[in-house]
Formats: sequence, C-alpha cells, structure tokens
Amino acid sequence: MDVDPQPAAGSSSSTPTMSGHEQPSPSEKKPTVMICIGMAGSGKTTFMQRVNSYLHTKKNPAYVINLDPAVGQLPFGANIDIRDTVNYKEVMKQYNLGPNGGILTALNLFTTKFDQVLNLVQKRAPNLDYVLLDTPGQIEIFTWSASGAIITDTLASLYPTVICYIIDTPRSTSPATFMSNLLYAVSILYKTKLPFILVFSKTDVVSHDFAVEWMTDFEAFQRAVEDDTTYMGTLVNSMCLVLEEFYKHLRVVGVSSVTGAGMDELFAAVGEAVKEYETDYKQEIERMLAEKQAKAEQKRQENLTRLMKDMELERGKEVILDEDKSEPEMEDEEEDDDAMTDRQRAEEASFRRFVGRRSD
Repeated sequence: MDVDPQPAAGSSSSTPTMSGHEQPSPSEKKPTVMICIGMAGSGKTTFMQRVNSYLHTKKNPAYVINLDPAVGQLPFGANIDIRDTVNYKEVMKQYNLGPNGGILTALNLFTTKFDQVLNLVQKRAPNLDYVLLDTPGQIEIFTWSASGAIITDTLASLYPTVICYIIDTPRSTSPATFMSNLLYAVSILYKTKLPFILVFSKTDVVSHDFAVEWMTDFEAFQRAVEDDTTYMGTLVNSMCLVLEEFYKHLRVVGVSSVTGAGMDELFAAVGEAVKEYETDYKQEIERMLAEKQAKAEQKRQENLTRLMKDMELERGKEVILDEDKSEPEMEDEEEDDDAMTDRQRAEEASFRRFVGRRSD
C-alpha cells in the first residue's frame, strides 16, 4: 500500500471517504475495534503492548494497526504500520512543515488509502476477535481532524467500535488535571458518539481508587478542592457540579501495563460496550447512513429530472451545422451579396454607355 508524499489539497477536510467499501453481511463475524486515544505520555503505546500481549496469552491474537507516524520504536508488532506507507520526516522536509503539520499530513495521506486497510481487515475478520488501533500522541491530530473522523466513522459503520481513553493516573491526582482529563473525555465522547471506556493507566504507581471516588461522590471531590481558593479551584469545583451526571455513568477501569493488572476488567468492560453498540449505537449509525443514501438518491433524481427537461426544450429546434456562424451573421452576408450584385449591374451599365459614346 504505497502513498506518494503529496499533501491533501486545501485542508484536511479534502480526504475522501470510504463510501465505496462494501458492508460485511450480517452473517459474517465482526471483530471488535478498540481505538486507543490518550494525551502524550499517558502510557497509550505501552497499554497497547500489554493488551496485545494479554490476547496472545489467551491464544487470541489481535490485528494491530499503528497510526502514529512519528513513533520511534513500537514495543509490539503491527500488522499495518503507517510508517511503512508514509515517511513522516520526508513529508516535513519536502513541504517545510513542523512536527504537528507533518503528522497531520501523513495521517491525511494514509487515509486516502484506508480502503485498502479495510479490505485487509475484512479478509482476516473471520479469524479475528479484536482489532487494535494506536493513534498519534498528539491527541488533537486524530480526534479533531477530518482524517481521524473518517477512520473512526468508517470503522464504526462496519464493526463494533469502542473508544478507550487512556488517562495518566499519577498526574491526575491533582483535581485540576483530573478535571481537564474528564473534560477532554466529554468532548471526545460527543465527537465520536461511540461506546466509551475510561482507562486509568500506571495503577502500579498510583491506585485509581481516588478517581473512582471523585467521579461517584461529589462531596469527596469538593473536599479535595476546598483548600484551593484560587480562580482555578473555584472553576474546577463548578465544572465538577455540572459534569457529575455525565461521568458517574462512564465505564472506568484501572490497568497497569507493567504488571498486567486490570486486563480482565478491561475486556469485561469492552464486552459491555459492544452490547451497548449493538443495542444503541448501531441503530443510530444505520439511520444516519440511510439518511445519507436517501439524500444522495434524491440529488441524483433531481439531476436526472433537470437533464430530461433540458432535452425536452431542445427537441424540435433547428440545428445549425456551421456552429461558428450564427443566424444574424448569415443574414448580414446575404445582404452584402445583394449589395454587391447591384453595384456590379450599375458598373456594367456605366461601361456600356461609355463604349457607346466612344463609337459615336
């Protein structure tokens, strides 16, 4: 799957969709897609390594896709690696881009060939239970770009898809950092509209029990910020009150990529998320796809009707063989020919009178 390092025209919104890819039949086995998203340094890639290792110990290896073109070395083997398709450093050098611009352009280029990725996954789907996606460390590049939306929406329309949002547990012991992570989780949930799991990583360093308590007990979080009288503390306290109803219903799992603790709980949460996808999200996705197809068909019919009307108006009109000459121009030429004939007759009569006088 080769891609020339040509940037997408205009902006990232110019990347094509995968509407031409065939939907798998209902009888076909559909693996669960786990999209791992997290801020830089949250332990996302090591989490992927631990999940991949866990599935191998269960004799159930996953299909792994790496979408981070800037990663130096992967601690796991990827079936499909964006670095094999697009040279991130070459893109930066050739088009004079910075690190984030290079990653975004590389992801856009890869997305133009994502239909080939779908074909490969579909061929392996009967023998797969899970497909793992590792996303770029710059979280906004995937979550808020057109290419990231295309990849997520396309996969969600074909297979049960779950978002695993990785949170750095030791850094989240600060109430302000914790609330920032939760706000980002809210935005990604509403952006993707897919089943969502909060994964607190590095629990071998700090237990995630405090986070679970803060999410389920508003008063416990208030006690944690009551000594902070700054503007930030007041803002965090207010946001907690607003978001309490939202995040207390989220699935929360604590894992350690070092010890492997929490893997069983993680896949139990993934199983629940898949059931939620089948009962709630799948129907909404199918409804949106049906609406899109109906709009496309309506537009096609309107264009066809307009074409038929144009053909009816043109029927019966005189066809001018010489398209370079319009009808007024032809009339002008006929008038010029008549004027030329009259002039010739006058000159001929004048010549005869002159000859007659010379004879006399």
